[in-house]
Amino acid sequence: MFDLSSPARILPLFGAACIALGALAPAAASAAGGAYYRAELASPAAKDRFVSRGVVWTCTGTSCVAARGTSRPAIMCSTLAKDAGEVKAFVADGKPLEADALARCNGAG
Repeated sequence: MFDLSSPARILPLFGAACIALGALAPAAASAAGGAYYRAELASPAAKDRFVSRGVVWTCTGTSCVAARGTSRPAIMCSTLAKDAGEVKAFVADGKPLEADALARCNGAG
């Protein structure tokens, strides 16, 4: 068993716990609204979580979110449309795609 009566023995355990909690903080921040992309689909996605163009999309009903990828927003939108169906609205970093870009996203134009 461990003798935790000495502070010298507790400090490494405390340090390891702090490191573990620090590693979890970015994931919690991302889950709490750190999404870079937000999309509204015409109908619910077939899966709640899937990968499209290298990013993990998480969908609830017709609303989907994902972290930032390496492609332009228009490309991310069109790939999402191919993988999940018609996209009614697409926002990247708080900026919505304009109507013509959204039409191209869905394959029109």
